[in-house]
Amino acid sequence: MLNANGVSNDEFLEYKGRPLVRQGEEIFYGDMSEKFYIYMMIMTEKDTANGSVPDKIMVQLCDTATQRPSNQKIVVGFKEAFEFADAWLERFNK
Repeated sequence: MLNANGVSNDEFLEYKGRPLVRQGEEIFYGDMSEKFYIYMMIMTEKDTANGSVPDKIMVQLCDTATQRPSNQKIVVGFKEAFEFADAWLERFNK
């Protein structure tokens, strides 16, 4: 079945082979069948010539079983937040 945007509900965007879901200022990154996933919250945005872009992002490593964060870091920049999140998942989901 397709949603309002024409994307199958069974499909997700991916970053480096892991599912990625964004709803407003919240981002969930990672496979829920693994031990850990990442929760991110966009805390601030900055204006650029191309519009507003995320600036400060809270990144939390969360245990899939308990849904509780085990590590947290504030990162500046969207790309940096995803690189940091990917490194955490690589390390803790071994």
